[in-house]
Amino acid sequence: MTTHFFGDTAVLTGRSLRHIARSLDTIITTVLTPIALMLLFVYVLGGAIKSGSDSYVQYLLPGILLITIASGISYTAYRLFLDLKTGIFERFQSMPIARSSVLWAHVLTSVVANLVSLVVVVLVAVVMGFRTGASVFAWLGVAGILTLVTLALTWLAVIPGLTAKSVDGASAFSYPLIFLPFVSSAFVPTDTMPRPVRWFAENQPVTSIVNAIRDLFTGQPVGSGIWVALAWCAGILMVAYVFAMAAYRRKIA
Repeated sequence: MTTHFFGDTAVLTGRSLRHIARSLDTIITTVLTPIALMLLFVYVLGGAIKSGSDSYVQYLLPGILLITIASGISYTAYRLFLDLKTGIFERFQSMPIARSSVLWAHVLTSVVANLVSLVVVVLVAVVMGFRTGASVFAWLGVAGILTLVTLALTWLAVIPGLTAKSVDGASAFSYPLIFLPFVSSAFVPTDTMPRPVRWFAENQPVTSIVNAIRDLFTGQPVGSGIWVALAWCAGILMVAYVFAMAAYRRKIA
């Protein structure tokens, strides 16, 4: 039964990845949009922003990576919604495949596609002057955090993908996720913000995650901050998974 599940999931994941490769608008949104934001902030606005870092791209990159993920996972909800509306889900349910493999294929597709997008964004940042003395273990830590963030937000995206009434509703949920980094330490230090905004910025998950990634890149002691970031990711992942699976069971019942 386990082998059956993994085989079915692998086949369906390959199907979803081929669809992404053929979709130019997906590539533009998930890769070019974050790169355009990075270019804008570094070369247009960066000179006016006091980040406390010698190079603004060093400070900016962790936040851009989160925006890249938020842009990418909106397509998970979009693809799920289309599969439901076009009857693909019903067709798969009539076939001798593991039922949960259909959903897991979308989740794994999101993880793979987002990791590719993240690599491209990091390479562009290097061209723009990003440098780090991070060790291999620090890079593995960054990769682990970003993968966990992708999983958490992907399962969050599954919920509107299964429950939305329109294609716009399925993908619109990601807009707050994209804008959340702007009210965090992703672009400017939180101590430059008015007190109510600063309180929100310092107590929302993006700031904890961004700070943990930034500390890993710069070789600074991460302290308890990384555990706060991981706790946010794990908490969002568990809650989103429970609600997503509940919505999925209602759909296939």
